Amino acid sequence: MADFYELLGVSKNATDDEIKRSYRKLARELHPDTNGGDPVAENRFKEITVAYDTLRDPEKRRQYDMFGSTGARGGGPGGDFFAPNFGDIFENIFGQSFGTSGRGGGRPMHQGEDMEATVSLTFEESVFGAEKEVTVRIPVTCTTCGGNGAKVGTAPSVCQACGGSGQVRRVSQTLLGRMMTAAPCDRCRGEGQIITTPCQDCRGEGRRTEERTYRVEIQPGVDDGSILRLTGRGPAGPRGGYPGNLFLHLAVAPSDRFRREGNELISSQTISFAQAALGTTIEFETLEDTVELNVAPGTQSGKVVRFRNRGVPHLGGRGRGDLLVELVVETPRDLKEEEVSLLMRLAEIRGEKVSDPHEHGLFSKLKSAFR
Repeated sequence: MADFYELLGVSKNATDDEIKRSYRKLARELHPDTNGGDPVAENRFKEITVAYDTLRDPEKRRQYDMFGSTGARGGGPGGDFFAPNFGDIFENIFGQSFGTSGRGGGRPMHQGEDMEATVSLTFEESVFGAEKEVTVRIPVTCTTCGGNGAKVGTAPSVCQACGGSGQVRRVSQTLLGRMMTAAPCDRCRGEGQIITTPCQDCRGEGRRTEERTYRVEIQPGVDDGSILRLTGRGPAGPRGGYPGNLFLHLAVAPSDRFRREGNELISSQTISFAQAALGTTIEFETLEDTVELNVAPGTQSGKVVRFRNRGVPHLGGRGRGDLLVELVVETPRDLKEEEVSLLMRLAEIRGEKVSDPHEHGLFSKLKSAFR
C-alpha cells in the first residue's frame, strides 16, 4: 500500500482537521455508491479508509511514522493491525445519512462478525518468524446464489415499504418542532430486499459455513499472546455484505534452554570449579549456531556474558536484542581420595581453613571399623 499521507493528499505535518477534511472529500468521490460498484474506486476507497483510520489515532499515527504500515505490534504480510471498521468510521464522519452499501440502490450492507483462532508457534518460530497455515470453519459467500440469498433463476425484490433503503423515516411533531427519525424497516428487517424464494443451500442468508485454510506470514520477534489481525478474512457478511476480520492469537511454546525478556534472550551455562578458577573456552549453542564462550580466570558464579545482536529481532524494525549467558559454578560432590587431598593441599597453600573430610562421613566410619 502507498504512503498513507500520499493517499490522503496531505503532508506528514498535517493537523487532525486537515486529515479529516481530505478524507471526507475523497471518501465521497470514491465511495462504491457514488461509482456504481467500480472495483478500482472501491479499492482506492478502502485504501484511504485504512490510511485515515491510522492517521486519525495519535498512537497509531506515531507507530506508523516509526515503522510504516506493518505497525509496531506484529502486523506483516497478510496481517494488519491498522485495519479499520468501515461502518464505525462512516457513522462518525458522515452520520447515518451516508450510505455504506457498496451495492446498488443504497441497500445497507451488513458486515460479517469478527472471528478468533489460535496459531501455535515454537520458540524458534517466534524469534525468527515463520509461514504458518491456519484452518478455520467460517461462513463464506454462497457460491450457488452468489451471496444474494435467492434461489437460482430468481432475484431479491426491492422492499416496497422502505424503497430498498432498509430504513423507514418518520416525521413527528415535538415541542422543538418537526423532527425526523429513522428506524429499521419491519417488513424487510433492515435488508432493503425481500426474498420470496430462498436459496436452498444457504436458506436465504447468502452465506454458508465451510473450511478455509490461510497461509500467514509471522514476523520475526512476535511474543506469546500477540494478536494478528487479518482484515477481511473473517466471516462473510449476510447477503453479500463486507466480510469481518479474523484475529489470530499467537501461542508460543516455552524453550527448555532460553527465556525471553523483551528482545533479550537469557540462558545459563554450568562450569566446574576448576574452569571458573583457571578459565576456559566453551562451545555454546545459540538458537541459530555455535559460539565460543570465553570464561576468564577467577570467574564467579552469576557472571553474565553478553553476546551482542544474538537475541530477538525488533518487531517491525531493525536490529536485534542481545543474548545473555549466566555462568553457574558447580561445586564438586562425591570427591575421590586423591581429589580431597589436592583440595586440602590447595586450602593449605592459600591459608584457608576447611573441615577435614576424613573426620566425617565414609572415611571416619572406615577408620572406626578397624580400630
